[in-house]
Amino acid sequence: MDVSFLGGPVPQRGVGVVAPFDFALDRELWRWVPDEVSLHLTRTPYVPVEVSLDLARLISEHETLHEAVRTLTAVAPEVVAYACTSGSFVDGIAGERAMCEAMTRAGAVPSVTTSGALLEALVELGVRRVALVTPYTVSVTRALEAYVAEAGVTVTSCAYMGLTRHIWKVPYREVADMARGAGLGGAEALFISCTNLPTYDVIPQLEAELRIPVISANQVTMWAALRHLGTRAVGPYQALIDPAARLGPVLPDVPGLPDVPVLPDVPVLPDVPRLPDEEQQQEGWT
Repeated sequence: MDVSFLGGPVPQRGVGVVAPFDFALDRELWRWVPDEVSLHLTRTPYVPVEVSLDLARLISEHETLHEAVRTLTAVAPEVVAYACTSGSFVDGIAGERAMCEAMTRAGAVPSVTTSGALLEALVELGVRRVALVTPYTVSVTRALEAYVAEAGVTVTSCAYMGLTRHIWKVPYREVADMARGAGLGGAEALFISCTNLPTYDVIPQLEAELRIPVISANQVTMWAALRHLGTRAVGPYQALIDPAARLGPVLPDVPGLPDVPVLPDVPVLPDVPRLPDEEQQQEGWT
């Protein structure tokens, strides 16, 4: 069969992605990407350190970023995204800006980071009060809290899991439980941190339940990178991406509107660790 009339594959625009060595959610990133855009991923070198502030600093060193971005130049991406939340907030706002500058010098293209994209998303949504949910330990969660506060945004509550490895294995049910039990404290949005935590399908349900925008690390990363290309991320019923979803939750019983995908009902866990208003005897929960 002669298929020459098809004219070959659709021309693609490239987004380079630098991810930590243990990143395992490549397929989730692709779900936010429109058909005409391709992701080109590379990873930082392996280091035998568990998820911690030490690891965050190791995988965000400028020399490491330079080498990672250089590996992407052969495929000529139009923008480079550093897909790691802790690695981009560990040294505060100045550190995040320096990372972007280092990546731009290495690749001669615009650069974004997950934590920088988080602050952009909060501005886009007009959010000044945010609740934080993380899979991290206390120390890493507090560093995120400090980063957001440095940007002038009030952190109303923090909940954490205390994990140091295999974060990508956390199921949607546990992500939803943690978000529901976090305590919003008057927050205008909820941020679910860590690019290794799966969130794509849970966002619409949580937004419908909590009645506020729910944004996640992978979501804001792809949203910010694609904005540099002048195109939109793909995320039905996600307030950051779908302007119609900002008008309020889309509920199944509203005539004329599509249904929100509903996750199985699960009880709220009463003992989700919270920061900073609760003293914890140990880091995390299972």
